[in-house]
Amino acid sequence: MTLFGILGIALLSLAIILLLRRQNGEQALALGIAAGVLITLQILKNVLPAINELTSLFQSAGIKAEFGAILIKTLGVSFLTQFAADACRDSGESSLAAKVELAGRVEILIFALPLFEQIAAIAASLITSG
Repeated sequence: MTLFGILGIALLSLAIILLLRRQNGEQALALGIAAGVLITLQILKNVLPAINELTSLFQSAGIKAEFGAILIKTLGVSFLTQFAADACRDSGESSLAAKVELAGRVEILIFALPLFEQIAAIAASLITSG
């Protein structure tokens, strides 16, 4: 699905949500979440070829596959965290959204720890050999 299809889903969902919100807020919220999931899945479907290309580029450049995996996981966590935080904000729970964003940041930090370990090892080897 192209960007125009995704925009169409978003605008159609928005129109229905605005009509439903007056009569039944729960259904409007459920529709908003469902539309968000559908759009996110379409975005991920569109991103998969780019991720495969990045993986190929990393391999041809001699970069460890582990670093590419970290990048892809980090992007996934970012997308999912943003989606969940937006859903919380849409339902009026900004405090919960902030906690979700904090959890996402911590998860990204955990994914990046192997990179920090390698940087520290390189720095230590430069200090001891210099």
